Amino acid sequence: MSVIQKIRDKYAVVIVVVICLAIVSFLLQDAFFGKSSMMRRSTSVGKVNGEELDISEYQQRIEEAVNRYRQQAPNGNVNEQTRQYAREQVWNDFLNEQIMNAQYDKLGIQVTEAEVVDQFNGKNPNPVVVQQFTDPKTGQFDRAQMQQALQSIGQDQTGRMRTALQQLEQYILKSRLQEKYTSLIKQAVYYPKWLAEQQTKDNAQFASLSYVSVPYASIADSTIKVGDDELQKYIDNHKALFKTQEARKVEYISFDALPSSADTAVALKSLFEAKAELDTTSAADIENFIKRNSDIAYFDGYVSKKALMVPQKDTIANLPVGTVFGPYYDNNLIVFAKMIDRKTMPDSVKVRHILIATKNQQGAGLPDSIAKNRIDSIERAVKGGADFKALVEQYSDDPGSKATGGEYDITPATPFVKEFKDFAMESPKGKIGVVKTQFGYHLIEILDQKNIGPAIKVAYLGKPVDASKETDSRAYAAANEFASQNHDQKAFEKTIQEKGLNKRIADNLRPMDFVIPGVGQARELVRWAYDAKQGDVSNVFTFEDKYVVAVLNGIRKEGTASIDEVRPQVEAEVRKAKKADQIIEKLKSPASLEAAAKAVSQPEMKADGINFGTPFIASMGFEPRVVGAAFNKAWGPAKVSAPIEGNGGVYIIRVDAYQPNTQPQDPAGTARAYEQGIKSMLDGQSGQLFEVLKKLNKVEDNRAKFF
Repeated sequence: MSVIQKIRDKYAVVIVVVICLAIVSFLLQDAFFGKSSMMRRSTSVGKVNGEELDISEYQQRIEEAVNRYRQQAPNGNVNEQTRQYAREQVWNDFLNEQIMNAQYDKLGIQVTEAEVVDQFNGKNPNPVVVQQFTDPKTGQFDRAQMQQALQSIGQDQTGRMRTALQQLEQYILKSRLQEKYTSLIKQAVYYPKWLAEQQTKDNAQFASLSYVSVPYASIADSTIKVGDDELQKYIDNHKALFKTQEARKVEYISFDALPSSADTAVALKSLFEAKAELDTTSAADIENFIKRNSDIAYFDGYVSKKALMVPQKDTIANLPVGTVFGPYYDNNLIVFAKMIDRKTMPDSVKVRHILIATKNQQGAGLPDSIAKNRIDSIERAVKGGADFKALVEQYSDDPGSKATGGEYDITPATPFVKEFKDFAMESPKGKIGVVKTQFGYHLIEILDQKNIGPAIKVAYLGKPVDASKETDSRAYAAANEFASQNHDQKAFEKTIQEKGLNKRIADNLRPMDFVIPGVGQARELVRWAYDAKQGDVSNVFTFEDKYVVAVLNGIRKEGTASIDEVRPQVEAEVRKAKKADQIIEKLKSPASLEAAAKAVSQPEMKADGINFGTPFIASMGFEPRVVGAAFNKAWGPAKVSAPIEGNGGVYIIRVDAYQPNTQPQDPAGTARAYEQGIKSMLDGQSGQLFEVLKKLNKVEDNRAKFF
């Protein structure tokens, strides 16, 4: 026990200190590395009034938007430009949700489920619903078609119809909320009666005047000295004119990896070797040959001579069958064209059909023999006078054409299965026949044909002229040498001048910009510009066929523009004001117009038809101060005004007479026109109303940290 007691006496303080340190370490660990720690990197891409949009949710929304674009794209591909558009759309949707939902909640604006249903089934369906279910033949809203589509949603095992309906309902909900909100705001637009009457009174007469003007251009700019303190004072007094957003200015040199003459020779050699085989390839084998050898996809169909969209199209269109033309350039490709076939055919055909589906991999459809017997029976019934449209509604397995009586408009470019399209394009008007495709058996009738004329089938053997590895390496080596020898802006500029390089400028780069003119997709360069210090020179950036070295030339922060950014504009305004002071000092207060003209050696001139509501004078230009002075009661007719500092010079005026405005003046019409003009600016999510609301809310955009 005595040993334990000694330990307690001797090490008690040490033990307490160790325990305290352990507790503090635990707390600090949580503070710096825990879920809500100070050291944890934020995952917020932005905020609106404190409401965050997390990066994971933002990316999920972007992918959903991209998938929608992908479904609409002909080949299902989405490029970087479309992705950037999706990013902006999702961000703007988030702003709209947060800002507008707060407005709706504050005002108690709601849309009930019954209202949404009424947008489908009511007397006046929503315009989007009407558009979705309009009969293309009559141009009228087909309510029965809509009801049939809504009832069949439960039978759609893919879930696509339900998803489409939900998206449509969501759109209607948002648009109705927006309509109610905008309607409330519009009701507050009011132009007072007294103001309309006063405006009518102000515009009730025209003035004729004599004047003397001293243009600012009569004083040489070189005689007016302007200091930076004067410029800054002007900016401070007019801050609203010089508001700026955060931006960067970059200067850059581009080292292009363009194909050399040797690269072109290599491409031509390869192309001519393939061309020798093209000459002897039969029409039956041409598709496989083009797939193996060409960068231009083979189109196994006919194109009307008028619709041919290639270089040298007149020469190609007139080639004899089997003849090869070329080589010629088509963008970055060198091409040979071979005429495969030509015939006379329409450029568009209207058909109607009935599909009896055969069994597919999912088991849907009829066995082949049963389907064939059924389509043969239907063909006999149609040729015997049966109602084709009624048979479509009763038997056709093509949901895409049931509502139109089985009708389709087909052109050579229409993406239909080959057997169907061949029958449609090559059969005469009125022909009825059965065609088998991968979907089953079709009974097709040719209803109409338009613009029958020459059509051609052409195969294109095209190969690109790409920069070789040697050419690309030379361009990269030149860029790398430039970057390694120029580490600051001074050296960057000196080397450009010594070597006569072509420097380019990318000004006003915003944090979320993705494209730089002359470069293309250049997000990496924009991000570098926001991480670098002014005067920094970048490493080599690689962008498709070019290598870029940049220097950060300017950093502009949000707020008020600096003198250097707006110097020419501000110098012109300050210089104009100093010229006006000189002119006014010379004029003083002239007793007459003749005295003013003599003092400044300028002629006396006249102006007619001046109206208070129009600040433009034919002989002067835009001069609202002169117009206002012409109707100043303190001066009136026959009196000489004080010097007026105008836009183009200093003016002395004398009103000679007032004439009544004989045009009818309607105060009520004036008020209506004003109110209508304001209301038209309030419509739409992207209108001026939403821009005002954005300024009234606290928006924080951090997306540039993630993209």
